[in-house]
Amino acid sequence: MDAAERLFAVHGLAAVSSRQISEAAGQGNNAAVGYHFGSKTGLIRTMISRSDGPIEQIRERLLAEVAGSDDVRDWVGCLVYPVTEYLASLGTPSWHARFVAQVMTDPVLREAVSAAAVDRPPLRRTLDELGRRLPELPRDVRQERDDMARLLIVHTCAERERALAEGTSALHPAWRHTAVSLTDAITGLLLAPVTPPPRTGSKENPS
Repeated sequence: MDAAERLFAVHGLAAVSSRQISEAAGQGNNAAVGYHFGSKTGLIRTMISRSDGPIEQIRERLLAEVAGSDDVRDWVGCLVYPVTEYLASLGTPSWHARFVAQVMTDPVLREAVSAAAVDRPPLRRTLDELGRRLPELPRDVRQERDDMARLLIVHTCAERERALAEGTSALHPAWRHTAVSLTDAITGLLLAPVTPPPRTGSKENPS
């Protein structure tokens, strides 16, 4: 799994074969991926799930710390900080965030991973508590902003991980600073005003 994570992070999911993974892991049996995981997709699902436990343990701790808070930012932090704290624990270089970003650009895997994620009790509670503290929004607007927030977390963390691994980061080196910036940005996104739809008969600005 470690060899696969590195290869997927650098080259993408489609470009890496099961044979390459076996060779990178020093396995004499080129069918090792199929033997242990059934398929490359089975391997990817297992790789995603192995980080769930540590991340959700962190989330449980944060949920206990903010229990009863009505501050939207506290609940957004329960989405962001478990991810960045886990990534910080991996050291540098790491490949997990970039691997996750690859998975989330695959429509089939993204759907499966997202569905499994919201079934985890700590994350489900975080989303429920956050939802209770957000202003009432049209359903499609809320869904769109939820998708934007997820993309911000996934791809900001992936880019941060890449920059740290390559030594090209011009910003602060601590993952906690990334968490603070992400939490600020997502809080603003979720609380932003909604532009009303154009009146019937009016022309939309094509720009």
